[in-house]
Amino acid sequence: MRVAVLQTDPTHRLLLGELVKRLGHTCVVYGDGLVLSKAMSRSTVDMLILDWHSTGLCGLDLLKSVRSSFGERVPVMFVTADGAEHNIVRALTAGADDFLAHPVRAAEFGARVEALLRRAYPAQTSASIDVGCYHFDARQQSVTVRGKPVQLSGTQFRLAMLFFSNVGRVLSRDHIFAMVWGREFRETTRTIDSHVSRLRLALDIEPVNHFRLQPVYKSGYRLLHLYGDEVEQLERDSSGVAA
Repeated sequence: MRVAVLQTDPTHRLLLGELVKRLGHTCVVYGDGLVLSKAMSRSTVDMLILDWHSTGLCGLDLLKSVRSSFGERVPVMFVTADGAEHNIVRALTAGADDFLAHPVRAAEFGARVEALLRRAYPAQTSASIDVGCYHFDARQQSVTVRGKPVQLSGTQFRLAMLFFSNVGRVLSRDHIFAMVWGREFRETTRTIDSHVSRLRLALDIEPVNHFRLQPVYKSGYRLLHLYGDEVEQLERDSSGVAA
């Protein structure tokens, strides 16, 4: 998973970043709320860990912005030196999922992060995924389409699992790069686009199988699950027959 951490204090920022990485997740850290807000406009993360007080934009305003733009799916935890009861109440009322005060206990912090991620993304913690006519076995790194096995490289399998675990969700290019290639996206590259194109062909991700892998302008990609009327409309459009 990809987690963003906002902490004004550099010591706290370093500590939480290291704890998240020890859990096996990718972590991007910020010391300024406004910088994080701007990054969120072009990037995606699986979880946010926010400070209550922050330069640029406070944690509560960031929370309200995230809930307005991305809904309830992305879990948000506050970790802050200001653990006053009225702040906890305000955060939880505004849509936060958890609230911890410094100093954090490493084991407790890790358990809370993992619990929030499991609840938000149950498919990504499963050993197998069944979505429409697609079946993925994470242990065997195998996939079948309508019961027929399809050979994928390790990179293609990770990319497919990422998309099919996040159906309907926009995934930014830097998010995809971090999750599939294991490092943060630092430069313009066609690597992702070429891999997505090959994956679409390998798994026949087309309306006939009730899915569409859609590019999202200035962001990344989104896997859409199509239903009856949508499939028929796309087939009419592709054949040039008027609706």
